[in-house]
Amino acid sequence: MAVSTLDTHALFALGDLRAKLVKQFQGRFVYVTEQNAEGLYMAEIDTEDALVVDDKQRLELKVGDHFRAAVLPSREGGKLEVRFRDIRINVYGQGDYAFVSVPDGEGIVLREGQGVMLVFAANEQVREGLGKTLKAVTGKVAKWRKGELTTFKASE
Repeated sequence: MAVSTLDTHALFALGDLRAKLVKQFQGRFVYVTEQNAEGLYMAEIDTEDALVVDDKQRLELKVGDHFRAAVLPSREGGKLEVRFRDIRINVYGQGDYAFVSVPDGEGIVLREGQGVMLVFAANEQVREGLGKTLKAVTGKVAKWRKGELTTFKASE
């Protein structure tokens, strides 16, 4: 039987990461991407249309019906589970996320295995070159070669 726990270090480190995700959703337009060697999936969330709920007690963030981030117990001491529609990614701690700042906005890149998820808060709605912009943001910290994630520059 698996025993799941939430240790103090995970509580603070992952709780801070969840808080930074909450900050991303304070802007009007947030873009979420999933990128791996096969390609890129992109979506725009207009926070004016989607209800943003920051449940500090349960260490959970919900945006509309499609986005959820929550700090949960795990065998490793804790994880941040991020779900966007059918995409799910688990972040276990340092080395699995990076913060990116560009003139167009701020982003958080989360890594699991050979894929990454970007949550990008744009200063204003991106009307042209969305794919190019989001790939460039992700490309600051993640690089693929021959179908494998070869480089990931974590922030902490």
